Amino acid sequence: MSKDQFSRREFLGVSAAAVAGASLAGTPALSTLAAARRLAPSDRVRFGMIGIGMQGNNLLGTSIRLDGVECAAACDLYDGRHTLAREIVRPDLPVTRRYKELLDNKDIDCIVAAVPDHWHRQVVIDAVSAGKDIYCEKPMSHTPADGVAMVDAAKKSGRIVQIGSQRVSSQICAKAKDMIAQGMLGEMMLIEGWLGRNDPNGAWEYPPPPDLSPANLDWNTWQGTVTPKVAFNPYIFARWRCWREYGTGVAGDLLVHLVSGMMYMTGMNQPPTQAMAVGSIRRWKDGRNMPDVHSVLYYYGDLPVSMRLNLGTAMPETYRFQGTKGLLEVTGDRITFTPQSGKDESPSYYAYSFPRALRDAYFKKWHEENDPKIGQVPMPETISFSGPDYDDIRPHLWNFFEAVRNRRPVVEDIVFGHNAALACHMANDSYFKRSAVSSANMSVSSG
Repeated sequence: MSKDQFSRREFLGVSAAAVAGASLAGTPALSTLAAARRLAPSDRVRFGMIGIGMQGNNLLGTSIRLDGVECAAACDLYDGRHTLAREIVRPDLPVTRRYKELLDNKDIDCIVAAVPDHWHRQVVIDAVSAGKDIYCEKPMSHTPADGVAMVDAAKKSGRIVQIGSQRVSSQICAKAKDMIAQGMLGEMMLIEGWLGRNDPNGAWEYPPPPDLSPANLDWNTWQGTVTPKVAFNPYIFARWRCWREYGTGVAGDLLVHLVSGMMYMTGMNQPPTQAMAVGSIRRWKDGRNMPDVHSVLYYYGDLPVSMRLNLGTAMPETYRFQGTKGLLEVTGDRITFTPQSGKDESPSYYAYSFPRALRDAYFKKWHEENDPKIGQVPMPETISFSGPDYDDIRPHLWNFFEAVRNRRPVVEDIVFGHNAALACHMANDSYFKRSAVSSANMSVSSG
């Protein structure tokens, strides 16, 4: 198990329950993957890969191992990743620096994109406008305005868009979702989530490719059309998440997982109504302008939600759903529900401020009305589910390819992705403004 547990693009789920005799082996994620092995060759989906970096090469390698899925071509602005794509797929794979060549290719059914955040808007809009379905990595957008434009383009085109925050394809999240939907928690009072890392790689201190240069990288195009142009810098290329000009910081990398998981488990497909964030650059003082400690308090309607991110202390990704009937904790490989009655378990200690006669009468009446009969003492049981490591990237990609093949809805569409990304943008906006912000004029309808 990784020390981040849920983090870094791999999420731990469960395949069987260790307690209470329950099983998760029949969940949709496993059944859809089993179906993948029964596809006929005529049902093959051909995709084009845009971006073959750290996450992109993972998505590419995972996708081509799904039966009935084939990579037809790949694109990256760094020529070294052309070599990498061919190493992953096949030596004669068509490669290019120009992704529009993939969009013009009539033999390509859909696109899988893993590019820096500041390129998400253009790639998604160009793809759907060209009639291509697209899987786009999280966070969906670089800014709220980008997200609105992406939703509008997707709705206008009618193309399928799946956003790559894979919590919504996790078995353990699906189990927690069922438990919440059944009313086991009663009325939701408060939701907490947190995640921390404590190592240079976890803080995006990635080593640039040793041969990287303007000769084998189209640096001018990589910078995009909106951000100010700067001199070639291999560290910006490898560590773009550190700067708001290209990325969305710890909010877009990690908070989006917490938020999308929380949205999925609770069924709240909406942005926060308000956010208030604090944070700072406390450890990684390397020139970045995005915080490495970021704590956010949200209101979802009137429900308070607290999320905490830290790149200086390792903490396993954890959710705590607090309700009137108990506490549900979701961690890397375990779900634990601890029921609570919400009732007094003993007479009120406030009665000790009564005169003795009144106090004794109160105690007598309380016990007569509340003490259980002999042999009928309630025995509330904590319920726990646990399981082995589980990769949710495969079922998330498979859901997308199945949607492309059968024209059915995906599990994380563009409206869900926009709502999750808005929470991250609000966290960043509040951090930089040092004040509360609202989601007014940022949200979109699900219709």
